[in-house]
Amino acid sequence: MNGSGKTAPAATLLKGSRWGIPIEKLDVSAYTVPTDLPEGDGTIKWNKTTLVLVEITAGNQTGLGYSYADTATATLIRDKLAGIVRGHDALGVPDRYYAMLHEIRNLGRPGVVSMAISAVDTALWDLKGKLLGLPLVSLWGQVREAVDIYGSGGFTTYTLEQLQKQLGGWADQGISRLKMKVGTNPQQDLERVQAAREAIGPGTELFVDANGAYSRKQALKFAEEFARLGVVWFEEPVSSDDLEGLRLLRDRGPAGMDIAAGEYGYDLWYFQHMLEAGAVDVLQADATRCGGFSGIMGAAKLVEARSMPLSAHCAPTLHVHVGCVLEPMRHLEYFHDHVRIENMFFEGVPQPIDGALRPNLSRPGLGLEFKRKDAEKYAVS
Repeated sequence: MNGSGKTAPAATLLKGSRWGIPIEKLDVSAYTVPTDLPEGDGTIKWNKTTLVLVEITAGNQTGLGYSYADTATATLIRDKLAGIVRGHDALGVPDRYYAMLHEIRNLGRPGVVSMAISAVDTALWDLKGKLLGLPLVSLWGQVREAVDIYGSGGFTTYTLEQLQKQLGGWADQGISRLKMKVGTNPQQDLERVQAAREAIGPGTELFVDANGAYSRKQALKFAEEFARLGVVWFEEPVSSDDLEGLRLLRDRGPAGMDIAAGEYGYDLWYFQHMLEAGAVDVLQADATRCGGFSGIMGAAKLVEARSMPLSAHCAPTLHVHVGCVLEPMRHLEYFHDHVRIENMFFEGVPQPIDGALRPNLSRPGLGLEFKRKDAEKYAVS
């Protein structure tokens, strides 16, 4: 019986005599997209990117979520997580989030497992928003109308001309923060940073990301030299596993230069250790890696308790709604490769206006629709 004394529809009856909207199915697929040019950073090179997509259906609505991950992530979702979700209440997202964490205990949290949970969690939240007819930013509670972005690319595989064209183009679009990669050939880094500065002009903030390529003393030297070229953000100057090295850079680096890291955080313990070590000025977190929206909300609580800022790593479309909800969020990474893929694969992708992204309040959930026909040619069996 329900509150009115009438019997609830059979479709709302859940396992364990609970009431709600049962999840009917979970589908997972993977798509590999070649890069438009060879890409590389201080430690690796790549020529393709894989997106793992999760679609969850309940109550005649389908929510979508995704991660940029290996195809093994899709296998794990199919074999290990789908059964944890099916048949349960589509509105009970935290319940399924913790159930997934319990299920993978013997597999370990970092890496593929957390990326799999992330894709499912973001799909569950999108589905809940659609079932309630609310954009996620309204479901959670909006604290800002738009979230700032920084253009991110400037790969070490680019020629100086390609570097200047990309960063200069973003600056012309009104994006006032731009990031480039360094560290592959340190002897060329100052020339490349100088070329970037010339392309974007003096009024645009310049970020560099070494992806852990430098040694501690090398990073200290470059920090001083980069600062003279107006660099205000130094990401992973040393390995993110070297918390002492990051703390050294934070303590001894130039005034006005933020030390940032955290993109490889797969759980709250990782973030907690980094923050306790005093290793960063800005913590980075990625909802496609750290457990989805549920995970990045946890990371935001950690930094807020320390009066520190948070920055979202990559996957800009996925982070727009949560970026307008989390008070400590400073900005999102408008990463070239992911921007390409998200515009190829989804309708409703927010576009930059005055260097910021705004959620679409007229569409429920994430406000995205998967362009299945466009994605088919990139599908991985």
